[in-house]
Amino acid sequence: MNVSHLPLRLAIGAFVLNSGVSKWNLQGEEAAGMHGMAAGAIPPIKRVPPEQFARLLAGTEVALGAALLLPVVPSALVGLGLLGFGGGLMRLYWATPGMHQPGSPRPTQQGVPIAKDSWLIGAGLTLLLDDVLGRAAGKRRGLGRQIARRCGKRRG
Repeated sequence: MNVSHLPLRLAIGAFVLNSGVSKWNLQGEEAAGMHGMAAGAIPPIKRVPPEQFARLLAGTEVALGAALLLPVVPSALVGLGLLGFGGGLMRLYWATPGMHQPGSPRPTQQGVPIAKDSWLIGAGLTLLLDDVLGRAAGKRRGLGRQIARRCGKRRG
């Protein structure tokens, strides 16, 4: 893991983990409300019972938060997780009436709590691209060193 990823991973990881833990035992109206909102944006979710959906969502958040906090999990992998999770939230934002102003991506007051989660996509892309491009640059530098060493040995 790149040390410069640590602040981003710690902040987001702690937040997402806490969110998952707080949802773990949701039941009744709370689970039904969250389920109804998600099912309105993603119709196949209607087939999943509300309590089961709440537990699946909580488990996803706990797993993603823990992965972000564990430095052994590659940044590219947690970046993909953040992209998927953030993408789901943005789908919810776009598909739920009243979340954004008509004909505009700008959120309404009701949409701000979900629209703000767009930062998950930005963070996911940052972790993914930095990790993948950093590895690619490292391989190029490594190859260059190998060529330089081989060329240097022939000369000397």
